[in-house]
Amino acid sequence: MTRTPENLLDLACSALEGVRTSAPLVHCITNSVVVNFTANALLALGASAAMVDIPSEAGPFAAVASGVLVNLGTPTEEQRAAMLEAVSSANDAGTPWVLDPVAIGSLPVRTRLAVSLKELRPTIVRGNASEVLALAGSGAGGRGVDAADGVEEALPIARALAEATGGVVAISGPVDIVTDGHRIVRVHNGDPLLTRITGGGCALGAVMACFAAIDADRFATTVAAIAVYTVAAELAAERAAGPGTFAPAFLDALAAITADDLRRRAVVS
Repeated sequence: MTRTPENLLDLACSALEGVRTSAPLVHCITNSVVVNFTANALLALGASAAMVDIPSEAGPFAAVASGVLVNLGTPTEEQRAAMLEAVSSANDAGTPWVLDPVAIGSLPVRTRLAVSLKELRPTIVRGNASEVLALAGSGAGGRGVDAADGVEEALPIARALAEATGGVVAISGPVDIVTDGHRIVRVHNGDPLLTRITGGGCALGAVMACFAAIDADRFATTVAAIAVYTVAAELAAERAAGPGTFAPAFLDALAAITADDLRRRAVVS
């Protein structure tokens, strides 16, 4: 089915309800800076979270999880082994998994790992423009976790990357772009305060893994995850005095966001 922006929004509304009624279990192998915030974001939405990041446990757990997040933010040796084990198991079980190639390009260990994981065909790649370019071998990365390239600049490479992996690529920025190599959708919501708190981008990868468990059209579920996440950010920003009050307000907004909020505020084109 080819979905228009209007029925992508319909899917986002039904997927939000699906998350709350089915509580997908999201297996997160993520960086030590954002573990708590990522788990809280999933719990606020109504999902379940588990941070199983050691070898011998990561593989079996990925097979029973609803979705898997692999985030390269602080990839210790043990985590790197657990990531490869979890991805292999997820692929065998047909479990959707998200690759977040944090800060690759200039840092050699994680860059080699990201390239290896790319060859295992992630269901979804989520990163900023510089990370997406580096994953495709077309850039040197950004300044640590910060992008040095524009979202639209990375779009042609993102389309090629999606075709090569057979999955979906989501480029995060002031306007988020999602492509499966053929379809392209832009989500125009969000707030700059998301970039002023720890885990604002990393938790989005976990939310994408959560929504991927709801519908087989992972392009549509990725758009849904971004729409829910960024509209919640806007609602939180209206009540926050700054980054310190934004973080808890954002978790509250994820818990309270409704289909009506999405229909009134989501801008998908």
